[in-house]
Amino acid sequence: METATLITFIVYLLGMLAIGVISYRLTNNLSDYVLGGRRLGPGVAALSAGASDMSSWLLLGLPGAIYASGLGGAWIAVGLSIGAYLNWQFVAKRLRVYTEVSNNSITIPDFLENRFRDTSHLLRVISAIVILVFFTFYTSSGMVGGAKLFEASFGLTYSQALWIGAIVIVSYTFLGGFLAVSWTDFIQGILMFLALIVVPIRAIMIVGGWDATIDAVGNISPGHLNMVAGVGAIGILSSLAWGLGYFGQPHILTRFMALRSAKDVPKARFIGMTWMILGLYGAVFVGLAGLAFISTQDVGMLAQFGVEVSTNDAGVQMLADPEKIFIAFSQILFDPIIAGILLAAILSAIMSTIDSQLLVSSSAVAEDFYKAILRKNASERELVWVGRGAVAVIALIATLLATNPDSSVLELVSYAWAGFGGAFGPIVILSLFWKGITRNGALAGIIVGALTVIIWGDFLSGGIFDLYEIVPAFLLNLIVAVVVSNMGGKPAPEIEAEFDEAVSKL
Repeated sequence: METATLITFIVYLLGMLAIGVISYRLTNNLSDYVLGGRRLGPGVAALSAGASDMSSWLLLGLPGAIYASGLGGAWIAVGLSIGAYLNWQFVAKRLRVYTEVSNNSITIPDFLENRFRDTSHLLRVISAIVILVFFTFYTSSGMVGGAKLFEASFGLTYSQALWIGAIVIVSYTFLGGFLAVSWTDFIQGILMFLALIVVPIRAIMIVGGWDATIDAVGNISPGHLNMVAGVGAIGILSSLAWGLGYFGQPHILTRFMALRSAKDVPKARFIGMTWMILGLYGAVFVGLAGLAFISTQDVGMLAQFGVEVSTNDAGVQMLADPEKIFIAFSQILFDPIIAGILLAAILSAIMSTIDSQLLVSSSAVAEDFYKAILRKNASERELVWVGRGAVAVIALIATLLATNPDSSVLELVSYAWAGFGGAFGPIVILSLFWKGITRNGALAGIIVGALTVIIWGDFLSGGIFDLYEIVPAFLLNLIVAVVVSNMGGKPAPEIEAEFDEAVSKL
C-alpha cells in the first residue's frame, strides 16, 4: 500500500477514536450511553440510521452480488427501499412518542415490558436473548467485512486483519456509547455516500462511458442486465422480503427513539431515504462497471494492486472474491490519498453497523439482564461499565465466529436480518397500532418468529423452503400474536389508557 494511502487511513481512524474520547466525557448515565439522552437532530438521526443499517453489505455484499450474478441481485435493493420508507413513514413517529410515554423506555425490550406491564420480566429477557443471539451473527458479518478490507489493503493474513479490525471498531464504542456511535455514523454516512457516487462514475468513465459499460456487460453475460433472468418467483419474493426486516431491527429503531422530537421525523425521513436510494444505485453501478472493467484488464497490472483474478467456465476473467470489487476500484482507479479516503469509507460502513449492534447488545445485558434481574438498585455508573464490558465480550465472540476466511458477508447479514425482522417486526407494529395486543400474544409471537427463522434457515431446504426465512417467520409471528391476544382477556385499563395517551400526542 502507498504510504499516503496508509497515512490518510490512519488519520481517519484517529478522528473516529477522538470522537469516542469526547463522547466519553459527555456520557454520565445509562440513558446517555444507550440513547444519547434523546437529543439527536434529524440529519444525524437519518444518516446514523442509514449508516448503521447498510454496513459492509452496501460496499462489499451488494456490489459483489451484482458483479457475480447481475441485476437479479438488485431486487434486494428494491425491497429495502420500500421497507425503509414504510418504517420511517409509519413506525418512526409513533415509536418516538410511545417509548417516552411508556415510562421513558430506552431499549426495545424495555419498551415491550413497560408497554404490556410485564412484571414477570419474561418479555424483556426473551427479547434480550433474541437480540444477543442474532446480533452476534450480525456483528460477525461486519468483522468478516473488516477482515477482507484489512487483508486486501495491507497485505495481512485474514486472521491478522480480523483481530486488528475488531480492536479498532470496538475501541470507540466501548468509550463513547450512543453519542460516539451516532456522530461517527453521521460522518461515516457522508463518507459512504460520497464514495458510492464517486467510484461508479470514475469506473464508468474509465470503461468508456455508460453505453460502453452496458455493451461490455451485455457481451460478457447478457443475463446480467435482466432483473428476472435466472432468479425465479421465490428468489424475487425472497429479495423483496428483506424490506420486512426494517420493522424489527433494534439498532435502527433506537435512532427513532433518540430523535429530539417527533416533529423531526419528516425531515429525517427525506434525508435518510435520499441517502439510501442514491447509495443503493451507486452500489449496483459499482458491480456492473466492475464486471466490464476487470474482464479487460491485464493480469499483471491487477496483481500489482493485490487484486486476485481467475477465469470462469465461460472464459471470462473474474475477481476471485466478488465482494472485493469496491476495494479493487479504490486501489486501482484513484491516487493514494483518495484511495485512503475510499478505503476509510468501506471501514465506515463496517464500523457504523458494528458499533450500533454492539451498543444495542450491551444495553440488553446492562438494562435487560443486569439491572432488571440481578441488581435492581445498580448505580448509573455501574450500569455504564457493565454495558462497556458486554461490548468487549460480545465483540470477542463475534470475532471468533468470523475466523473462517470463506465466510460471506451477505449470508451472515441475511440470517441476522431475518432473525430480527421475524421476531420483533410484527410485535413492534402491533404494539404501536393495535390496542388489543396482549403480553402473552407478544411473547408467543416473538418466540415463534425467532424459532421459525432458526428452523427454516438451518434445517429445511429445497422447493418452498428456499424462500427467505423472514417471510414465514413474519407471517407466523403475526398470526400467533393476534390469535393468542384474542384468546385472552382485554388488556388492563391502564395499558389502554397509555395507548390512547400516546396516540393523542401524535
